[in-house]
Amino acid sequence: MMLPILTLPNPQLRQRSEEVDPKILKTPEFQSWLDDLIETMWKADGVGIAAPQVGRPIRVFIAVDGKTPHVVINPVVTGKSWRMEDGEEGCLSVPGKYGVVRRYRSFRIKALDREGKKIAFEPSGFFARVLQHELDHLDGVLFIDRAKKIVNIQL
Repeated sequence: MMLPILTLPNPQLRQRSEEVDPKILKTPEFQSWLDDLIETMWKADGVGIAAPQVGRPIRVFIAVDGKTPHVVINPVVTGKSWRMEDGEEGCLSVPGKYGVVRRYRSFRIKALDREGKKIAFEPSGFFARVLQHELDHLDGVLFIDRAKKIVNIQL
């Protein structure tokens, strides 16, 4: 089921999300909601989506690496590269706007997967950009807060 995506100026997009209690991860309700979140991202033609974007202020997001959606729960950044790069970004919650955002080229992150198993990885390139964008959502930060050269596109 496609979930409604919140857009600016909805104040829920500016709130810091709460940690997820690992006890709920394996419940059928939570697993079904994760499936709905992934479906929402695909149907909206996104490469990532965070729980706050659908009105649920918890530390969960989906990010796509190639064609594989990764569920990331309670993420913690454990290291960052010193190199950064500029890249264009847009957002499902800020329709019609794009901008250039400076992000780390790579970083280290640890989290839980959808089954509650500990995961750790070091994304780079475009996947690292998507993860950082979604991490920002969990803290109530939108790409337009970091962007330069914001462009409005007619939808």
